[in-house]
Amino acid sequence: MDVVRVRRALISVSDKSGMVDLSRALQSEFSVEIISTGGTSTLLKQAGVVVEDVAAVTGFPEMMDGRLKTLHPVVHGGLLGIRANPEHQAAMHQHGIAPIDLLIVNLYPFEKVTSQVDCPVERAIENIDIGGPAMIRSAAKNHADVAVITDASQYADLLAELRRHGGSTSPEFRRKLAHQAFLRTSIYDAMIYNYLSTRPEVASSSTAHAAEFPDTLIPVLQKKQSLRYGENPHQSAAFYAQGRGDTGLAALRQLHGKELSYINLLDADAAATLVAEFHQPAASVIKHANPCGCAVGKTLVEAFNHAYAGDPVAAFGGIVALNDTVDVVTAQNIAGGKRFLEVLIAPAYAPQALEILRQRWADCRILELPGLKPGLVPDGLAFRSLWGAMLVQRMDVGGFDRAACRVMSRQIPTESQWSDLECADLVGKHVKSNAITLVRGGQLLAAGAGQMSRVTSCRLAVDLALRHGHGEKLKGAAAASDAFFPFADGPQILIEAGIKCLVEPGGSKRDQETIDLCDQHGVALVFTGRRHFLH
Repeated sequence: MDVVRVRRALISVSDKSGMVDLSRALQSEFSVEIISTGGTSTLLKQAGVVVEDVAAVTGFPEMMDGRLKTLHPVVHGGLLGIRANPEHQAAMHQHGIAPIDLLIVNLYPFEKVTSQVDCPVERAIENIDIGGPAMIRSAAKNHADVAVITDASQYADLLAELRRHGGSTSPEFRRKLAHQAFLRTSIYDAMIYNYLSTRPEVASSSTAHAAEFPDTLIPVLQKKQSLRYGENPHQSAAFYAQGRGDTGLAALRQLHGKELSYINLLDADAAATLVAEFHQPAASVIKHANPCGCAVGKTLVEAFNHAYAGDPVAAFGGIVALNDTVDVVTAQNIAGGKRFLEVLIAPAYAPQALEILRQRWADCRILELPGLKPGLVPDGLAFRSLWGAMLVQRMDVGGFDRAACRVMSRQIPTESQWSDLECADLVGKHVKSNAITLVRGGQLLAAGAGQMSRVTSCRLAVDLALRHGHGEKLKGAAAASDAFFPFADGPQILIEAGIKCLVEPGGSKRDQETIDLCDQHGVALVFTGRRHFLH
């Protein structure tokens, strides 16, 4: 392969931004002959660019609502014909096929259309591009002779390449473009496949489970950045966005601080998904993927202060998330004292508040996550990698539904106890199993996380609360368990510590023992009927 002079270009784009300027440059600087289709051709002609319609080249008009316009031997022969192959050249000459040296195509906006709420399947199907991917693949296959552009972000590089080589493209440039072109069509096809797989109207099976989890699943992941290393320095790592990259943690913007690490992102995810559970102002403090502090309040600053006070020792070097805009007062409290934070994440920051935080820590990673807001429970598929395999499940969107709860004890929870039970249950959903959470006044006092037995988690939670100086608050606090108590020994430990209301899923063969124990001590017991294991 060698440099190839660009004499003839075919342009057919859905996104027409920058196209007029590029076409003018191609003609004025390099005398490129341009052929084009439909709306692109009309736009360029109106801008004074000399254009030949594809219909005039093929001898066939565009038809079937634009479905058929470039699927023709004159087009694909011009893209696929190998310049150094005498047989190819003879066939092109015999059938009047002129070579096309440059293809500029971007595809129908299938991803954008199908991301809209209530997009009809008919509209989605009409936005499946056929001619575009076919031309891209033809040009990319023959990158020995043809350069293929698939995105407006490549226009500047194209012009720079042509200027550098006197109107020609180098083999290295064409090879790079071909690689990007095949990536584009593969992502496009994966988007279409994944969309159709979720539609019972067109999926191979109409059952809900088959539509949600098809026989073949194609995750589309776009690299956002390389990371210094993974969980440990000897492990390499990178951060990828799923799909369009505009939802969840993929949409975060770093406003300040050191480069993000693998563990920073794991903890930021844990912190953000926790505070999103609450409809009132909320703050969480995460250490090693578990909440060491969490609270709700009438104001964001109140929520933060109570969350941090839950365990200020463990909070040192922790990750803090808030579910509302950080104002000046909240920023002042966050920056106060001898606190040290690795990451701070919120939906937005008041300008002065951001400056306060920037001045306080040079290295703290300050993240803005626009989609984070009260009561927004993250939804979608969750992926967990195994050795040579992948587990996929629907994210745990189950919240606390008071109407679905059953009071199992003679003691009925008070309104304040109901609030604490809800808080304890929601926090427990984000604590590694076996999980026990203790809450009073909307403040997490302690959590027993990740223990091999539930009774050990109970002891750990009580011990941590006492060490944190919350002995008085324990008397009358609420406790939550992420799964049923297999025996009454765990509740016994909690009740002896002063717990006055308990919430758990229920479902043990020995539930009655726990009910009897609570009735004996005047403790309110609520069953949710919903487990929240987190491994």
